[in-house]
Amino acid sequence: MTIITSSDLSVSITNESSTVRRKGWVVTAMLTGFMVLNFGDKAVLGLVARPAMAELGLTPVQFGFIGSSFFFLFSLSAIAVGAIANRMSSRWLILILTLIWAGAQFPILSGGATMLLLSRVVLGAGEGPALPVALHATHQWFPAQDRALPSNLIAIGSTLGAAIAAPVLSLVITAPGLGWRWAFGILGIAGVVWGIVWACVGNDGPYRTEHATGEGSQVAPSSTELLRTVPLRRVFGSRMWLVATLAGFACFWAQGAMTTWVPQYIGGVLKIAPSHVGLVYALPWLLGTFLLIALGFAGRHLMRRGGTARWAVAGLFGGSLAVSGVCLLLLPHVTGKLAIVLMTVGWGAFLVFPMAPTAVAYAVNPSQRAIVISTLVGLASTGGIIAPAVVGWFVQRTGYGNTTGDLTLFAGGLGNAFTLTGVLLLVAGLAAVLMINPERTCSQLQRHARAG
Repeated sequence: MTIITSSDLSVSITNESSTVRRKGWVVTAMLTGFMVLNFGDKAVLGLVARPAMAELGLTPVQFGFIGSSFFFLFSLSAIAVGAIANRMSSRWLILILTLIWAGAQFPILSGGATMLLLSRVVLGAGEGPALPVALHATHQWFPAQDRALPSNLIAIGSTLGAAIAAPVLSLVITAPGLGWRWAFGILGIAGVVWGIVWACVGNDGPYRTEHATGEGSQVAPSSTELLRTVPLRRVFGSRMWLVATLAGFACFWAQGAMTTWVPQYIGGVLKIAPSHVGLVYALPWLLGTFLLIALGFAGRHLMRRGGTARWAVAGLFGGSLAVSGVCLLLLPHVTGKLAIVLMTVGWGAFLVFPMAPTAVAYAVNPSQRAIVISTLVGLASTGGIIAPAVVGWFVQRTGYGNTTGDLTLFAGGLGNAFTLTGVLLLVAGLAAVLMINPERTCSQLQRHARAG
């Protein structure tokens, strides 16, 4: 008879925990790549704006409508997939989403304006669940106190995706024999390749549900795994969730405006050469990448020293939005190098949006995490539906694109749109700092759960 001593059991638990950590970081790296593809797909439309509008004969409002179409099914898809995400393996769910993205790109190689519109609608339906599903899959591999950094690394994929895609796709667009259509084709091929690798290495983690760390498991449960399930109406009615959704709306508004119109601002107003537009457009995305890394480490440091998620996650998030808002309010009134600096910060600091659902996730247990995050992202994404078309309206109402191509009119229309975006981000950022408090919300929800 073999006797298992306490020291043997301790070594076994340590080895298993070490294996889980290694697998967790592999999954995190893959899902960072998943988000790189996600935002490369988003960024491409703004980069092809000029040649696509010229070839397809699109007005600013029509092009803005195509930009908005990406979000037509985005929110519905995010919510619907979030409802089943906890009952389906993340490995296969993420693979299906990736193949939808890839498949949506190829018809644009030969289609017209209608095909571009339809492909963006399908792409949005596939990408709507991307962030919540990626965060949910990542959280399965880490205890609550260690989730800030991997969550921000997932978010880095989004900012890094556009930063990488912008200069690369700009070269494709301007290359003889390729052109703007092949920018979509390259993204489709990249999606297929990533999907093949994910099918081989993707897997679900030990913190998938509140039962995943129960009896028989050698992985210690984290704090959220011990929380009671609460009625979703309580979660969705909490002040924290409502403010996080408002902040998300402002971020998606800014993202929709940015991915559709900012490359044209860089080329038309800042007068950057077409071959260099992608490099300048990459600057705010690179800043977003840096902020997510820096704030991820800062958040983990604060949490491990006893800090709260309110300040380690939500406070840093809200402060970034406020800074972004101030810069966008100033941007229409400056030129030259200062305009590039304010553009970089204004269109880069709000890209820390994934910190909002991460903060909310601290208040619910894993079985509710996917639907709570997905619903937040889904409702917030309505900002992306509205913004591109509204910016197009601001531009066209000046007379630009109707009887004249006067860039002064174009700059004036964009300036008004930038000001509105700045106000939204500033208000949302201050609200997030003051009212997103995961610990307080968690206590309130748990009192309701015990009373019920």
